[in-house]
Amino acid sequence: MIDKLDSALRFHQEALSLRARRQEVLSSNVANADTPNFKARDFDFGSRLAEAVERGRPPMSMSMSTTSSRHLSGEAHAAGESDLMYRTPNQTSLDGNTVEMDVERVNFADNAMRYEANLTILGSKIKSLLSAVQ
Repeated sequence: MIDKLDSALRFHQEALSLRARRQEVLSSNVANADTPNFKARDFDFGSRLAEAVERGRPPMSMSMSTTSSRHLSGEAHAAGESDLMYRTPNQTSLDGNTVEMDVERVNFADNAMRYEANLTILGSKIKSLLSAVQ
């Protein structure tokens, strides 16, 4: 029973997680719009979502090795910078910055709207599962 619930909600969990990650990347691009030689980055949401659903979530943390049982366990969360791609600008900038604010605003608004839509769909799915249980 739990496996069926997990599989029913896994897609939305992965989609929301990736949408939140993409929002961070896009906001970083906007924040660095005036930084010389900053290169705008993004990732392919569709392929990353398909990969996450098929293979499961890749490990996002690394644990530190300890030499004593009294050491605190520490974890470093991987930022996932290796999978980000550089965006090719439509119009070059003299200072080497590839952030185009119009493109970033459109991508940011589109991603935010899709995040909200995913939340709405997930909420209705949970409501229908709760009504089925009752």
